[in-house]
Amino acid sequence: MSSCSSCSSASSCSSSTGKGGDGNCNDLMARQDRDIAATLGHIRHKIFVMSGKGGVGKSSVTVNTAAALARRGFKVGILDVDMHGPSVPNLLGLTSTVEVDPGSELMLPAAYNENLSVISMDSLLQDKDQAILWRGPKKSSAIRQFLADVKWGNLDFLLIDSPPGTGDEHMTVLKSIPDALCVVVTTPQEISLADVRKAVNFLQYANANVLGVVENMSGLVCPHCHTEIDLFKKGGGEELARRYGLKFLGAIPLDHGGGRRPGRARGLSGKRRPGQVGLPGSGRCHCGGCGQQPGSPVQPQFLSFRGPFSRRGPFFMPRPRESAARRDTSSF
Repeated sequence: MSSCSSCSSASSCSSSTGKGGDGNCNDLMARQDRDIAATLGHIRHKIFVMSGKGGVGKSSVTVNTAAALARRGFKVGILDVDMHGPSVPNLLGLTSTVEVDPGSELMLPAAYNENLSVISMDSLLQDKDQAILWRGPKKSSAIRQFLADVKWGNLDFLLIDSPPGTGDEHMTVLKSIPDALCVVVTTPQEISLADVRKAVNFLQYANANVLGVVENMSGLVCPHCHTEIDLFKKGGGEELARRYGLKFLGAIPLDHGGGRRPGRARGLSGKRRPGQVGLPGSGRCHCGGCGQQPGSPVQPQFLSFRGPFSRRGPFFMPRPRESAARRDTSSF
């Protein structure tokens, strides 16, 4: 068990050794604080992926980063704190559920492979279409349980995927994991940047550690003529980072195969090799901005995934078998 020095309630706890107590605290919140501190003591790096705007690709950035780290041999966990719209299991094609360790009675994360595991509200629901009708305190309690009551084990990286905004989930994560490094995700256009600036302001007030800014959906390469098309402009994320003195981590272009179900290819004819997905369409270029005559015939092409989307990336890794075990979420 961790010492009182690692407990966030130590300053107000009468059992604290710093106040002459024996350290045997009976306060449930303080005990949970110590359990969280003990869990985090076995995790080297914590990365909090957030954005003030929805739909900018926080979950895809989280999953891609986690998959890339896992492929390099690191032990990686993903904590999905988006209670109302969890996306991580679906992006990974993960159908297994959370089970309970008989010895410790702690929850076991759903295993994607030997290096990557996930805790998400989606893995706890019997009906995947069921809405979560929770107010702030209930969501904060669930996040704390995902830290204190889950057997994460020794991890090199824990990536935390979050919902849009700067609400209860974000404040709970930053309070529970004060040394988390925050990655701010945005798309290039002003409609996104306007909300992301508020998120940066929130991080400044919280004195959070900001790792940097990622510009997602930064351009699109025509699959036929390979000309770059700026669908949502470009450079907005880099300008945001410069304005606030943050590190610009890079720009991620739109990927034609990103919305495909895991392991499934459709569209242009031809044989698919591992690590490739056939691009949708009729075999004619219709982008209108790529230099080809719209409607002109082109040769069937494939999109080769780069980085984590390679031969053994998320869309081509074997899925774990689904477990029949279910867990009642009423305790949250």
